[in-house]
Amino acid sequence: MSAFEEQFATVIADHDFFREKEPIWTARAPGRLDVMGGNVDYTGGMVLQSVLREAVWVAVQPRTDDVVRVLNPGAARFGWQSSMALQSGSLGDLPGLRLLCNKSESSRWACYVLGALHFLNSRNGWGSTGGADIFIASDLPPNKGVSSSAALTIAVLKAASTAQGISLDGVALAVAGQWVENVVVGAACGIMDQAAIVLGEEDSLLPLLCQPCRQYPTVKLPADLRIWGIDSMEPRSTSGIAYETARAAAFIGYKLICQYDEIDVIPEDASAIPRWTDSRWNGYLSNLVPSEFRSRYERWLPESLSGRECLSRVGAHADPFTTIYPGTEYPVRAAVRYAVEENLRVQTVRALLESSSSGASDSTVKLIGEILCHSHAAYAECGLGSEACDELVARALESGFAGAKMTGGGAGGVVAILGRPDSRCAIHGIVQDYAAERGATPYLFEGSANGVDASGVRIHLLTALQERR
Repeated sequence: MSAFEEQFATVIADHDFFREKEPIWTARAPGRLDVMGGNVDYTGGMVLQSVLREAVWVAVQPRTDDVVRVLNPGAARFGWQSSMALQSGSLGDLPGLRLLCNKSESSRWACYVLGALHFLNSRNGWGSTGGADIFIASDLPPNKGVSSSAALTIAVLKAASTAQGISLDGVALAVAGQWVENVVVGAACGIMDQAAIVLGEEDSLLPLLCQPCRQYPTVKLPADLRIWGIDSMEPRSTSGIAYETARAAAFIGYKLICQYDEIDVIPEDASAIPRWTDSRWNGYLSNLVPSEFRSRYERWLPESLSGRECLSRVGAHADPFTTIYPGTEYPVRAAVRYAVEENLRVQTVRALLESSSSGASDSTVKLIGEILCHSHAAYAECGLGSEACDELVARALESGFAGAKMTGGGAGGVVAILGRPDSRCAIHGIVQDYAAERGATPYLFEGSANGVDASGVRIHLLTALQERR
């Protein structure tokens, strides 16, 4: 049992929340480190994701009445509301659930919990035979760009479904988590966060082609390589302005290219997640290869367009989860370039790592590091740059690390750093120097764990948890 699992058992036992002698279903959902591919999950590109050691834990105990109680004692550390209660019959009322969750910033976290229950209720009748008591704990820091919200959603989906005899795992579980964030929460995220949390494995990278969620065999990280994550302490979000502008710009560029080649773009009615498609690239901009982009479209595409110009030129927006605003400037060319070239960068790094399973040569590490740095620079071209992340990348390179890049949606969050195992002291040196200048210590992510599918769900009794105290 991990140290945090012991702590989780202690926290549960310390709260008068669960009934004794009745089973409690517990699921653990880790965070993810976006090693490569951030922002091509929604354009159908390949991503490489690592699973973190830190996680969200959710325990569920069914009730015979129709009450649903949620207790999240750790929320108080951030000034958030720590508990909530409702009737299971109200889980089908999506507007009412949104209103309940969005009445203040302090209750926003509940959107992910109640959104997960709404999904299970609408698809599987969850709650029709009774409510549940739901307990949440976490050692995964929120608002760092390591998918704490996706981990919370997946943990609730997994524990709550298993507790009521509903089978939900693999890609179906990941898609359910994305649906909750897209439809209930309103976050314009792709599938990579949820898929990594569900399908990832310890000390490995998960290659995932987001069309919509095609898993490839995990790539074991060579024993002579390490990847760390350092929090820049500059928050970011998939509901942030910079992220949504870059995402919308990619879909604007996609629509312009299709118009140029007289290709119809239409809604795909069969998709579980609303999206648009076409006859050549199947709706995925990342299927456009870099050579064709450079030779046929790059010089023709506008470097940027105002939202007003976009609306007049593209007609219906091909992204259901962003809005084109007339007064916003959209970096169309850079967003399209990123979608096609990041896909190639990810595939190249995957091939290099697969050919280095017994050990990575210095030349291979140097090449991977340069690709990471190239990816980092491409974020800035899309308007997703961050001075704090730039500083951490520069510090890593000055300290002799092969490469580094910002992760996730960009514009802040965590920087991933590639190096050798014996560079751990240098990583801590970067953290200490950065902390001295910033007046606060950044979180260091090191170590990994299995995803939800490999971890499974555990069943406990409160008396057994009390004995572990």
